[in-house]
Amino acid sequence: MAAALALAGCDRKEAEAPVPVRPVLYTVVAPVTSETFGPFAGTVEPRYSAKLGFQIAGRMVARDVEVGDLVKPGQRLAALDAKVPSFALNQAKADVADAEAQNSNAAATAARQKRLYDGGSVTKAQLETATAAADTAAARLVQARAGLQKAQDQFGYTELRSDGAGVVTAWTAEVAQVVPAGQSVVTVARPDVIEAVVDIPDGLIGGVRPGEAFSVALQSAPGVTARGAVREIAPQSDSATRTRRVRLTLEGPPPAFRLGTTVAVSLRRPIPPRIALPATALRSRDGHDAVWLVTGDRVVSRDVTVADRGADAVTVETGLAADDEVVIAGVHSLSEGQAVRLGKPL
Repeated sequence: MAAALALAGCDRKEAEAPVPVRPVLYTVVAPVTSETFGPFAGTVEPRYSAKLGFQIAGRMVARDVEVGDLVKPGQRLAALDAKVPSFALNQAKADVADAEAQNSNAAATAARQKRLYDGGSVTKAQLETATAAADTAAARLVQARAGLQKAQDQFGYTELRSDGAGVVTAWTAEVAQVVPAGQSVVTVARPDVIEAVVDIPDGLIGGVRPGEAFSVALQSAPGVTARGAVREIAPQSDSATRTRRVRLTLEGPPPAFRLGTTVAVSLRRPIPPRIALPATALRSRDGHDAVWLVTGDRVVSRDVTVADRGADAVTVETGLAADDEVVIAGVHSLSEGQAVRLGKPL
C-alpha cells in the first residue's frame, strides 16, 4: 500500500509540472499603405528640338559651331559654296538693269507717239503698238525684279542660321560634303524646356495617366530629384520592345538635369493597408487561416484573411494591426496560451 501511495504522488507531480517556456521567432507587423510604380530608366531630352538644313543643294564649306555650343537667334551655323548662286545673282542684276532700260525706252516712245497722235501725225494703230510695247517692257521689269529677289534669296540660303536660342546637339554633315536641299545637317535644341523620356512596357502602361506626377531622380545621384508630369503617351507601342514612350515635363529641375542625363522615373501610390508575412507564419484552424499572436509572454490564436499566397510569403488583408507581434516559425508545435520567450524580431 505504501508503494502504491508513493507512485500516485509521483503521477500528480508530473501532471502538475509547468509547461516549459518556448523560445520563438517573431516579426513585428508593419502594414504597407503604398506601392512604388517603377522605377523606369529614361533620359533627359529637350521638348523642342529642330533639325536644320539648307534650302538649296551645295557643297558645305564652313561649320561655325560644334556640339554643345550655345547659339543665339540669327547666328550662322554653317555655309555652302556661294560661287554658283553668286553667278545667278549677278545675272539677275543684269536682267533688271536691261529691263529697266527697255522699260524707260518703251515708256518714252509711248509718250512720244501719244503727242504725235494728238497732233494728228500718227495713226491710232501706231499709238496702240507703242503703248503695248511699253506695257510689255513694264511687265518684263517686274519679272526681272522678281528674279533678282529670288536670286538674292538663293544667295542668302548659302548660309544656315539659327531660328532661335538653343544648344547644338548633333551634326550630320561635314565640311566638303555635298548636301541636297532639305537634308538635316545640324540639330539645335532649346534647353529652357526639358522633359524626361521613358519607355514603359505595354502591360504596365494602363497605370499611367496624362498629368500624373512622377518622381524623377538622377541615376548618378538619387538624392537629386524633380517632379515630372506626364505630357504625352505614345499611341502605339514599339514593335520590337513592346513598350510605349512616355514624355514627362520637368517642373523646375535642378541644374544637374542636363540634356542626355540618365534618370529613374517612379511613382508611389496609396493602396489599401496590407501586411506581408512569411508563409511559415500561417496555419489552419477549423478551416480558417490563423497566426499565433504574442500577447505579453504568451501566444493566442488570431484568425486572418489572406489576400495573396506565395511559395515563401503571404499577404494578410485583415485580422492584424500595426505593431502586432506574430510568430513566424514552429507554429504547429504551439498551443493556446503557451508561455514563450521572445528574441530579436526578424
